[in-house]
Amino acid sequence: MFAAFDRAYLDIPSPDAALNEYTSLLGIAPQGNCLSLSNLDICLRETAGEPGIAGLNLLDDDLAVGTEQALDTAALSIAMAASHHRDPEYRQINSATGIYAVDHLVLQTRDADACIALFGEQLGLRLALDQKVPEWGGRMLFFRHGKMTLEVIQNLKEPPVRDFFWGITYLCHDIDQTIAALDERTVAHSPIRTGRKPGTRVATIKSHTLGIPTLIIEPA
Repeated sequence: MFAAFDRAYLDIPSPDAALNEYTSLLGIAPQGNCLSLSNLDICLRETAGEPGIAGLNLLDDDLAVGTEQALDTAALSIAMAASHHRDPEYRQINSATGIYAVDHLVLQTRDADACIALFGEQLGLRLALDQKVPEWGGRMLFFRHGKMTLEVIQNLKEPPVRDFFWGITYLCHDIDQTIAALDERTVAHSPIRTGRKPGTRVATIKSHTLGIPTLIIEPA
């Protein structure tokens, strides 16, 4: 039914300032209020509330180009839609910072089983991993679709008040080159460290993100 992920919406109080920050971070030219990566469009919308990841769209190329239809996510009360804003094929992009795609988006949930029902059974996303994490009393789900992953975290000890999209991780070709490019653009970040997945290296981005938890990762 859905070819891939289509776009993520970031709600922010000042679109122009945020667009400049994200252009510096991602190293690509915006098209309107959107920045198009290899597997997802990052789109900024003005809001009077707190900044954050407000919604996630799935690509339905049977829809007319440029249209959206809200999806029923009543069990989780998160914003998702079917839409057709980009071509379903994974595209190559030229990025001045070497960031080229989204590795995964993170959703914090109160109910992992409800997420399986919604994303797996209703929307047809592949559940690649269902893992309990006893060291922090939680459960993690990984839904893989169209060369991107939706990571779901259920913290049983400290469940969130509501389900919400929490953070985002971007892929870069060479993390040393990316960090050097970000330094030139005065983007703050942590030191490079070894990632959880063997062979990967990561760094936390500490500015130019609207306060959204953001990571970059160099694949193995």
